[in-house]
Amino acid sequence: MKQLRNTVIRAGLEALCFSGAHVLLRPVFAGVGAIFMLHHVRPGRDDAFQPNRHLEVEPDFLRATLAHLRALDIDIISLDEAHRRLIERNFTRRFACFTFDDGYRDNRDFALPVMREFEAPLTVYVTSDFADGSGRLWWIALERVISAASAIEVPIGGSTTRLDTSTVQAKRAAFDRIHDWLRALPGECDVQREISALCIRHGIDDTAIARELCLSWDELRQFADDPLVTIGVHTVSHCNLAKQSETIASFELTTSRARIEDALQRPALHLAYPYGDRTAAGQREFALAKTIGFRTAVTTRPGMLFAESADHLTALQRVSLNGNYQEARLLPVLTSGAATAMWNGFRRIDAA
Repeated sequence: MKQLRNTVIRAGLEALCFSGAHVLLRPVFAGVGAIFMLHHVRPGRDDAFQPNRHLEVEPDFLRATLAHLRALDIDIISLDEAHRRLIERNFTRRFACFTFDDGYRDNRDFALPVMREFEAPLTVYVTSDFADGSGRLWWIALERVISAASAIEVPIGGSTTRLDTSTVQAKRAAFDRIHDWLRALPGECDVQREISALCIRHGIDDTAIARELCLSWDELRQFADDPLVTIGVHTVSHCNLAKQSETIASFELTTSRARIEDALQRPALHLAYPYGDRTAAGQREFALAKTIGFRTAVTTRPGMLFAESADHLTALQRVSLNGNYQEARLLPVLTSGAATAMWNGFRRIDAA
């Protein structure tokens, strides 16, 4: 299913690119600006099996994106400045923001040097358990289990299911099936229970992944001192907020914000919802973020920013810089708003 989705997206991007339709659609759908969404920025890997490849781009692609925006004379600004322009309805110049989810160390090591070349601000949304070194990045743990195994057994649907993982194609199919099963489980504790059991059976230490990949509090303090860097909130545990009670969802937001502010001694006023799609963030979460006092909150729903986005500051859409499509020739399509407009059925705002 995911492969089919990627194929459809690729076909759409290619069609827009070769037809030139994005040029015609740009004046209508480019909006007043865009918030770009990234996760990892690091050199590419040669591994044939990379199911999380969509979550990483290479430094040169980030550099190409920034150069493309500069060539279009688009302002690259902080989220604080974007918030100001939205509430003041100051749209004399188009703008772009760059946001990075989870708090990976490669954001400091590879993204920041590129951003400095362009004097471009960035916001990094930190999951506080990841900074503690106690959080579980289950999607990476799952990749490592499947990568090392020739077959695995999982209790999908309450009965043990044996999945072949002996070839790259089989590994991809197994990853997609288990990933979808885990995302559909009732709560975060269920996800952690199942992935931990799987890791134990296959000798993968999922407790060490956060310490290996994510910035610690000491590292974050130094990172946050850079004038280009803003640290935002990505909850305590990286849970699906929509599956939590309102009490727990509120705890995830307020506690993570408090931890970040206490550790860094600066306000944390911007939020990214984990997963961020319709199954993970909706009207309740948007209202909760507003009540707690976040200036902005971003989803993973695709879309540009428009004047009316000012009425939905805790439900802002983003444009994914996806590792599956990191080709400079596609950047004019991605920045035109044409691709996200087509994906959204030509709706400008998706905040329902």
